[in-house]
Parts: sequence; C-alpha cells; structure tokens
Amino acid sequence: MSVAKKEYKRVTVKSLIDMKTNGEKISMLTAYDYTMAKIVDGAGIDVILVGDSASNVMAGHETTLPITLDQMIYHASSVVRAIDRALVVVDLPFGSYQSDPKEALRSAIRIMKESGGHAVKMEGGKEVKESIKRILHAGVPVMGHLGLTPQSIYKFGTYTVRAKEEQEAKKLKEDALMLEKAGCFGIVLEKIPAKLAEEVAKSVSIPVIGIGAGAGVDGQVLVTHDMIGMTHEFNPRFLRRYMNLYEDMTNAFSQYAEDIKRGDFPSDKEQY
Repeated sequence: MSVAKKEYKRVTVKSLIDMKTNGEKISMLTAYDYTMAKIVDGAGIDVILVGDSASNVMAGHETTLPITLDQMIYHASSVVRAIDRALVVVDLPFGSYQSDPKEALRSAIRIMKESGGHAVKMEGGKEVKESIKRILHAGVPVMGHLGLTPQSIYKFGTYTVRAKEEQEAKKLKEDALMLEKAGCFGIVLEKIPAKLAEEVAKSVSIPVIGIGAGAGVDGQVLVTHDMIGMTHEFNPRFLRRYMNLYEDMTNAFSQYAEDIKRGDFPSDKEQY
C-alpha cells in the first residue's frame, strides 16, 4: 500500500524519524558541488550526502581514503549554498575521527561551522562509540554507517557483500542497536544481505538507509553520478541507472568539436 507523502518545507533529522514512523520511504543522493546539489534539491530528494566518495568521483582516487577534511568542507559548503529543502549530511573523512574522540569532535565542529552542513556521518560501530558520543554531546547530529565501510577497504581487502557470516551479522545488529542508543538519528547500511538489513531496520526506531541492502529498509541512497550514468565502469547489482549521461555527454562534446572544426559554430545568430 502506498503512503501519502507529507510535504516538508525543510527536511530535518526529526522529519526523517517521522517518515519512518509514518511508513514513508526516504530518498537520498550524493552531491559534491553547487550545480548538482541545486538540481538534486529541486527534484525533492530528502537527504543530500556530501560523501567521501568525492575522492573517487571528483578526484579520481581508487579509494575514499585520500580526501581530506579541508576538501570535504569545500565540497559541503558548495552544496549547502545550493539547497532550500534537503537535509545535508557530510561524511567525516578517514583519519579525522578514528584515533581520538577529541579529534573527532574538532573535525565535526569544523564541518558544521565552516560548511554549514546539518549533520555528519561516521563509519563503524563500537570501535568509534566514544567519538560518536563526544560529537553528539556537543549537539552535532550523527548518522552511522555499517556493513561495507569503504574507509576500511584495505582491512576487508574486497568490496564484496558484508555480514554474510553469522558472527559478522551478529556484530552488525549489535552495533546498530548501539548507534541508536548512543543517539544517532539514522544509519546507512551498505552492501549486506537484504534479509539482515530488514531485520536491522525493524529492530531500531531510527531510519535505516540502504545501498545494496535490499528493499526492507526505510530509504535508499545512491551515488548521483552512478545513477545518472555519468560513470560507466561501475556496475554493481544494486545500481539502477536512470540515465546514460556518459553516452549523451560524449556525443554532445563530439558534436561541439565537429561543429567548430567545420565552421558551423558559432552561426550568424550566435554572434553579436
């Protein structure tokens, strides 16, 4: 049964919890710059994630690890200037929170003060519990992230599905409950079995957003550049491409170059 969509002038962390309570699914996409964020926000997406995936998408790195706190603040501030409605969640990058709760708090405060973001996202469970608590006590909203955590990719050694084994699944469920108890307003579950993700979503009162985690969660997130087909090498099972911009843009650029070469651009009407 479909659920009537409530109109939110501004989406807040409370809005997301209300959406879960009311059975309304939550939409979430990434953005790293003003122009893209303006379009995503205007389309009515509930949450914009300024992801450390900018390391891959915008800078061409193999992993999310190289991106710095300063770079995340730059991307986040560009996004915040574009939005009127969406909640903006900003990833704390690798190395900015894992080693010391005090450093984690300093990183979160810099993001909030210098970018204007609305919340931060952190990967990990009990390993980063003290950092999460320190940030929450300062009044900064925190979204958790469990399952495949890309900042730990060298520990995993692969991007394959996580928590297929009983022991890891048990820890993930425990970590989800811990994140809720600590005060997180939501959790991203990445690339885990759909049945497990549904169990987790039902076990907590906060929204659970999935990426490669099946339909039984409270919402979905994708990397915008993947779902509109600007990237074309990345083809996981969970990705639905809504456009093929790689091909469309390549054709447009080629046509532009050809028009210039043959003197067709600019035409008489395109001159002063």
